[in-house]
Amino acid sequence: MLRDRFHLPPDKIYLCGNSLGPQPKAVADQLDTELSTWRERAVEGWWGGPAGGWLGYSARARHGLANIVGAHPEEVTVANALTVNLHLLMVSFFRPTGKRRKIIMEAGAFPSDQHAIISQLKFHGLNPDDCLIEVAPRAGEWTIRTEDIVTQIEGVGEELALVLWSGIHYYTGQFFDIQAIADAGAAAGARVGIDLAHAAGNVPLHLHDWGVDFAVWCNYKYLNGGPGAPGGLFVHERHAEDDSLPRFAGWWGHRQSDRFQMRREFRPERGAAGWEVSTVPVLGMAPLLASLPLFAEAGGMSALRKRSELLTQQLYDGIAAINGLTILTPADPQARGAQLSVYVPGHRPDLEEQLSEAALVVDYREDNLRGSEGGVLRLAPAPLYATEEEVIRAVRILGDQLA
Repeated sequence: MLRDRFHLPPDKIYLCGNSLGPQPKAVADQLDTELSTWRERAVEGWWGGPAGGWLGYSARARHGLANIVGAHPEEVTVANALTVNLHLLMVSFFRPTGKRRKIIMEAGAFPSDQHAIISQLKFHGLNPDDCLIEVAPRAGEWTIRTEDIVTQIEGVGEELALVLWSGIHYYTGQFFDIQAIADAGAAAGARVGIDLAHAAGNVPLHLHDWGVDFAVWCNYKYLNGGPGAPGGLFVHERHAEDDSLPRFAGWWGHRQSDRFQMRREFRPERGAAGWEVSTVPVLGMAPLLASLPLFAEAGGMSALRKRSELLTQQLYDGIAAINGLTILTPADPQARGAQLSVYVPGHRPDLEEQLSEAALVVDYREDNLRGSEGGVLRLAPAPLYATEEEVIRAVRILGDQLA
């Protein structure tokens, strides 16, 4: 645990890193370095100064991110934002032809994914009512069974163009079996993309070995990259030099070796970097460079996972003892990450503020899966900074306030 390396809200128990990670203390120095370079070198900061200048700025994050998401460095990069990256990668990997036009995703996915997919279908002249298939939990259940996902993929078969799924469901906290989903999608002849917004930096991932075609994520949750931090993207190495893939090109995706020759012809950088579009936002990305070394210092995702399981089980056991609450997140530690989602009967839009006043920072969402008169609290003891003592106090506060 590296709690002393973060700025945390004073006198608060912070279990909301699944929404926005706290600020690493090294961020101020990292930003000051870039501000000093800008101040002292101006445009020459692009090719000189600390670490060789800003031209290779996004490359400085690749090894750290690759270790976190289970990829090769050239398969990942930092650019744009999550939904922008999702659109850009769907341009390349959602290519509806003939009867292969359908997309499968989980029901109740984060709205931005739904917006992106529906707008992409419409862009191709397709009716979302016909071409978007959403797999839902069975009646009376909150989470989605892996066998139901695989069965649906197999059933759509030759009509399936893309499987786009979450690594962890933002609402229930369910950690999906990405390997099984990727295998089923590939067997059906479809492309497979994963939204890792709530999984990157939370659970161990093996994107390369799982064989998914692409993945996207934000860097401001468990990766502590700051509000609105540039997003991350993964493209499997088998696509690294596939010139047949269409893409929306931009000059920062052009090969750095001859980018400044200013030619009309687009020659993409090899690997994920070829999907970058606009100039790297140096000041926006600086906090991420301060955060990534902390994951390596903590022993990597394997070590963090062990601590996360301990904290989350402690939280699970404590909440389970509070009358009137239902934990939506699976009891199986392998089917969840750091987040527990707790159903609270009755519409309580004030509950988030009430708990914050009692020193517990979490978030609250109205029930959007069943439309009941209730809501869901999401609590996430992130292992980089949360403590066992905080979990005990959080359970006590929750019980007292709900009583």
